[in-house]
Amino acid sequence: MTTGLRNARLLALLVPLALLAGAWGFQLIGGLYPCEMCHWQRWPHYGALVFAALAFVTGGPRVKATLVAGAAALIAVSGLIGVFHAGVEYHWWQGVTACTQTTNLTGLSTDQALKDLLAAPIIRCDAAQWALFGISLAGWNALLSFVGAGLIVSQLRRRG
Repeated sequence: MTTGLRNARLLALLVPLALLAGAWGFQLIGGLYPCEMCHWQRWPHYGALVFAALAFVTGGPRVKATLVAGAAALIAVSGLIGVFHAGVEYHWWQGVTACTQTTNLTGLSTDQALKDLLAAPIIRCDAAQWALFGISLAGWNALLSFVGAGLIVSQLRRRG
């Protein structure tokens, strides 16, 4: 196995792992509830983790390279969703989703369900909850996903 493929395989595992760890950290430690579009950005990263993990346990270099390329494509898809979400947050275009609710109301009485529903935070997809240097989490996901996918592809193309 070439050094490029080895590096690409490691990046394909670490990039989505780091981005998901950040997203979950902001949620569980920082108290930032994800909106529906935030969840959309996570799914390709979960898929990329599966592809990358398979690249560590499967056969030959061609199969590994294909799985790593698939992981890079999924990471880039998350970046595209991040661009769309950031555009909705910055009001550059209209979103395709309504606000979402984070409360599970299954099995509750009507009164308790109504109380929980009214007490739960409403997370809007068109309002950034956090930003650094004017870039929202969706924007950071887009930037880091594109850079990560690009690095993976560049390592895949590297020989030696």
